[in-house]
Amino acid sequence: MILLADGGSTKCDWILLDDIGDIVFKTRTEGLNPAVFDKSLLEKRIHKNEELSSYRDKINTVHFYGAGCGTAKPTAMLKKVFEEFFSNAEVVVKEDMVAAVYAATTEPGIVCILGTGSNSCYFDGDDIHMSVDSLGYILMDEASGNHFGKRLIRDYYYKRMPQEVASEFEKRFDLTSDVIKLNLYKKDNPNTYLASFAEFIFTSERNGYFYKIVTEGIQEFIETRVLCFPESQNVPVHFIGSIAHFSEDIIRAAVWPYHLTVGNIVRRPIDGIIDYYRNEVIKKKTSSV
Repeated sequence: MILLADGGSTKCDWILLDDIGDIVFKTRTEGLNPAVFDKSLLEKRIHKNEELSSYRDKINTVHFYGAGCGTAKPTAMLKKVFEEFFSNAEVVVKEDMVAAVYAATTEPGIVCILGTGSNSCYFDGDDIHMSVDSLGYILMDEASGNHFGKRLIRDYYYKRMPQEVASEFEKRFDLTSDVIKLNLYKKDNPNTYLASFAEFIFTSERNGYFYKIVTEGIQEFIETRVLCFPESQNVPVHFIGSIAHFSEDIIRAAVWPYHLTVGNIVRRPIDGIIDYYRNEVIKKKTSSV
């Protein structure tokens, strides 16, 4: 059986496929970003999932695609965690950009992730090409959940947020400065904490203020993470993730001045991963038998 996973900092979706590609179960754990969380926390989050624990000895292949898996050290740590837990399985750990490509296209294109964090790549039909290394939520992650969460907090404190919006913001969150600083500078997962504020934009009634800050974020992402690829003028630009899903109309309006073509917009890449494995892996394996 093949266990597939798409993981970020906030959550991780898991799907177990049997040998003919049928779904055995779907489950979810908390985020498993090895660049953010230490080994003990990663282990704790996996062990407390009942479905994973009950099938752990029956799984022979684990393919994990996740945020924070673009460099060697955190990837090796997470791979070790999985190998110890799924003791009978071959484990492969790759960055979430790979899963995003599988979910978006089999043809050349620019593939963008807009979730808790953000990233982009050019897919030439065979290989993935990155423009720059991602430096995470403090320096990059334009148009991500943590980007918009940071913007909301700053606007609230600088009194740039419209009063009626600020009143609703106060009702939804504890905006005490000590609480915010504790979560940002003392507690684990500051990027996830920041991203939690972004839900305010996408679960409230759309207004001019929200439209403005999301548009500015999308434009910044396009200028820094899409136009950096010269191929962007000639291939579709695909968007993956919850922020992309809820901002589809803004994305389509924002790309127009740059003469870009929007391709697929996919909320959950795990569904695309299933199709990829059914078509490219399991089918080829069974046809060769």
